[in-house]
Amino acid sequence: MAKMEVKTSLLDNMIGVGDMVLLEPLNEETFINNLKKRFDHSEIYTYIGSVVISVNPYRSLPIYSPEKVEEYRNRNFYELSPHIFALSDEAYRSLRDQDKDQCILITGESGAGKTAFGNAKTVRNDNSSRFGKYMDIEFDFKGDPLGGVISNYLLEKSRVVKQPRGERNFHVFYQLLSGASEELLNKLKLERDFSRYNYLSLDSAKVNGVDDAANFRTVRNAMQIVGFMDHEAESVLAVVAAVLKLGNIEFKPESRVNGLDESKIKDKNELKEICELTGIDQSVLERAFSFRTVEAKQEKVSTTLNVAQAYYARDALAKNLYSRLFSWLVNRINESIKAQTKVRKKVMGVLDIYGFEIFEDNSFEQFIINYCNEKLQQIFIELTLKEEQEEYIREDIEWTHIDYFNNAIICDLIENNTNGILAMLDEECLRPGTVTDETFLEKLNQVCATHQHFESRMSKCSRFLNDTSLPHSCFRIQHYAGKVLYQVEGFVDKNNDLLYRDLSQAMWKASHALIKSLFPEGNPAKINLKRPPTAGSQFKASVATLMKNLQTKNPNYIRCIKPNDKKAAHIFNEALVCHQIRYLGLLENVRVRRAGYAFRQAYEPCLERYKMLCKQTWPHWKGPARSGVEVLFNELEIPVEEYSFGRSKIFIRNPRTLFKLEDLRKQRLEDLATLIQKIYRGWKCRTHFLLMKKSQIVIAAWYRRYAQQKRYQQTKSSALVIQSYIRGWKARKILRELKHQKRCKEAVTTIAAYWHGTQARRELRRLKEEARNKHAIAVIWAYWLGSKARRELKRLKEEARRKHAVAVIWAYWLGLKVRREYRKFFRANAGKKIYEFTLQRIVQKYFLEMKNKMPSLSPIDKNWPSRPYLFLDSTHKELKRIFHLWRCKKYRDQFTDQQKLIYEEKLEASELFKDKKALYPSSVGQPFQGAYLEINKNPKYKKLKDAIEEKIIIAEVVNKINRANGKSTSRIFLLTNNNLLLADQKSGQIKSEVPLVDVTKVSMSSQNDGFFAVHLKEGSEAASKGDFLFSSDHLIEMATKLYRTTLSQTKQKLNIEISDEFLVQFRQDKVCVKFIQGNQKNGSVPTCKRKNNRLLEVAVP
Repeated sequence: MAKMEVKTSLLDNMIGVGDMVLLEPLNEETFINNLKKRFDHSEIYTYIGSVVISVNPYRSLPIYSPEKVEEYRNRNFYELSPHIFALSDEAYRSLRDQDKDQCILITGESGAGKTAFGNAKTVRNDNSSRFGKYMDIEFDFKGDPLGGVISNYLLEKSRVVKQPRGERNFHVFYQLLSGASEELLNKLKLERDFSRYNYLSLDSAKVNGVDDAANFRTVRNAMQIVGFMDHEAESVLAVVAAVLKLGNIEFKPESRVNGLDESKIKDKNELKEICELTGIDQSVLERAFSFRTVEAKQEKVSTTLNVAQAYYARDALAKNLYSRLFSWLVNRINESIKAQTKVRKKVMGVLDIYGFEIFEDNSFEQFIINYCNEKLQQIFIELTLKEEQEEYIREDIEWTHIDYFNNAIICDLIENNTNGILAMLDEECLRPGTVTDETFLEKLNQVCATHQHFESRMSKCSRFLNDTSLPHSCFRIQHYAGKVLYQVEGFVDKNNDLLYRDLSQAMWKASHALIKSLFPEGNPAKINLKRPPTAGSQFKASVATLMKNLQTKNPNYIRCIKPNDKKAAHIFNEALVCHQIRYLGLLENVRVRRAGYAFRQAYEPCLERYKMLCKQTWPHWKGPARSGVEVLFNELEIPVEEYSFGRSKIFIRNPRTLFKLEDLRKQRLEDLATLIQKIYRGWKCRTHFLLMKKSQIVIAAWYRRYAQQKRYQQTKSSALVIQSYIRGWKARKILRELKHQKRCKEAVTTIAAYWHGTQARRELRRLKEEARNKHAIAVIWAYWLGSKARRELKRLKEEARRKHAVAVIWAYWLGLKVRREYRKFFRANAGKKIYEFTLQRIVQKYFLEMKNKMPSLSPIDKNWPSRPYLFLDSTHKELKRIFHLWRCKKYRDQFTDQQKLIYEEKLEASELFKDKKALYPSSVGQPFQGAYLEINKNPKYKKLKDAIEEKIIIAEVVNKINRANGKSTSRIFLLTNNNLLLADQKSGQIKSEVPLVDVTKVSMSSQNDGFFAVHLKEGSEAASKGDFLFSSDHLIEMATKLYRTTLSQTKQKLNIEISDEFLVQFRQDKVCVKFIQGNQKNGSVPTCKRKNNRLLEVAVP
């Protein structure tokens, strides 16, 4: 992979123009073309001086990696390509190093809002923020974040009761109905069908590519992460449900005796369900919808409400309930993220507020949104000019007045305390008599008739009398971003934002804690007869506070642009982009920025970049950088009116001058590249020649060495051959002499040997002759003795035969005599005797065969010899039983006391779990160890060991299941003679201690899992947080030991419940633990998941 080119300036390899200040010529067409060119090359960021323009690519780009962050860290703003990291790093370094509070202002249409409660689908954006938000992020003196505070501005609460065509209500309503479980919907008394609710528009209820159900789960998870308790989240959803159901309350007219019209609720079932949700007495809320009490000093007047007024009261309550809930959510989040220390903090503010809005129908909301944008544009121009002027003064450059459009006249038209539009709107809302939107428009026509930025069909200014494009009920304002036509309908009601005191007091009487806290003015003890401020005046004050806050900080701007409405990649809609450029005032920003000097740069980087254009500064300039730049510009003959020298920077007036420098630099770099190539090629050829020459010398030297070595080896070999031949001749000569001497000695020895041999053979023959004579005498004597012995043996055998014959004859005679004597008895008992004899012989044979076929002495050996005869069946079985008992006794006699205890526990486990728990067979072969952690030996648990005085029966790490979400936490499970304890695995600190007398039951499933629940006695101190749910790899052992220990201490058997569905007490609620078969992503490990408030589901493989 080729190494990426390192950029040292914004101008290097620039696609289009990276900074719009340098754009030539400057007009709307070239501005859009430059943005499009950069967008087509995946360059989504462009500068206007220090302002960042961001075009949404609607696809993932590899420009947000950790490596990219490091690339922009501690770099000059203009050193690299435009990027949001450059602006954020510049702001952070100014905050940390210069102790300047910063503010990042994000405006435009980013389409990236994530607030479920404050965002909605509009005709231009599927996820539009319908409120403004400002957040102060607080840092310590080191630059580390401490916390933050969020402020919200003008939630568009009218959207709660009515939405324009093609738009939706706030996301949370659709997410709740789509993603909530059936149990939660029933609890909130809601149905999943959107069409059941009047406040939800049906034409845009579903948004392509948006999964409301999944987003609801994300919202619930986010609330949990921020720190919302379960009851708080449920309270919030209950308020949302109440707002939805308020829209279904309908009224009917009813005439009273006095002739006045009165409104009545058509169907009181919806009202009843709302009262059950909020804890309000039904009669109180019903009266608040039908009557209005007006207090003046010490008088109270109660009047009936007609149908129109009742609908107004209902919608006002829904809007106030939702907007106050939204403010409560913001405050609740602030509590979670606020800084915990009270030391002095550095602050970086982030403002993300709605952009300028021009719709087909523009109402009160668009009017005040655009007013806010006018104020932001005003402060942007002021701060930009202020920044320019401060830099000019700092650099000792003469400040010249810059002509620009000052929108202060428009701001004054809207906010002037005497004759501003907001002031006149407040005056109309507060004056007695009949007040309508038409009277308000008439007042505008009288007061603003001559204002050059105000237009109306009924204006008294004659130049507008013929303008038929203006409807009668509208007025038009020429904003800095263009003309906007406002429908005057609804201005008075939306500005009034009046909630009848009867409804406030009804809400305050609710038993629902959250709703009661949202309406503090409903407390009868704190009645304030003063009219509450209008929505316009509240927003005007908020904007004034925001502007004051922004003026105390150093601003940094991000302008967001959507390239298309389809949210698709690679599509650039020029008309849409042009519209956004106009209402963001980007061209005006460029003109203000380049009104003086379009480009400025410090002397050192300027000299470093352009020093190759002058022989005096190339390649190194010795002296101050400013002097080098002066020499350089004089050498290039640049007109003096095109630049000015500041204290630390060079200021260039016209972009053409900068581009001329860039062209000259580019040409000079090509010339330098050619020169470098020439020098390099010459160096390369010389180096190659010298290397070849050196190689030839080395090769020649090695060859001469080789030739000399070869010649020496040949000479050495020849000398060795000659030496060997000479040594061989000498050796052979000596050998011949030695052999002659040896043969002479051997001849003498041989002659002597032959003579001695002859003498020995003669003596041998003499001795043999004497021996033969002696042997013949011995043989003759032996033959005579043998003949004599054989004659005597024959005589003795004959005598013995005669004696044997006499004995045989005598025996036969005696047998015959006996047989004759007992013949009569033998004939009578022969069958019985034969039977008994035969039976005895068979039994004897059976026992002898059994002796040879006996099985092993192992108690688990099931083998036993087969039965040979049917009549021996009972005997065969009894022998098998006796043998098994005998060998079991022999096996038991070998056990120690410890082994006996283990097998007693195994027997107990068999009685408890055999054929009941699928996990039991795998536990049979596993020994019960008990102390798996070796607490007595491990120094890590010394503190835990010292805290426990009793004998530890079990010490094992288990997974304790979280009651809220089903996730597990590792805990040390300890069982002693009297208590059950849980301790932290890391620190060893004891978290819970439960006496065994408080343990009532143990529940588990029948499947192959390790989950089990320990039920505690209701009302006991240990049961304050509810029962325990654990998961262990040694479930059978732990349950068996707990059973035996409890039985030993309490003399009562512990109830072991085996079921695939059982109830567990969690605080005040009973939760069902249900075991199902499922496919696990993590293999064969069971997983636990909290499905809702009443169900915990365990998936077992």
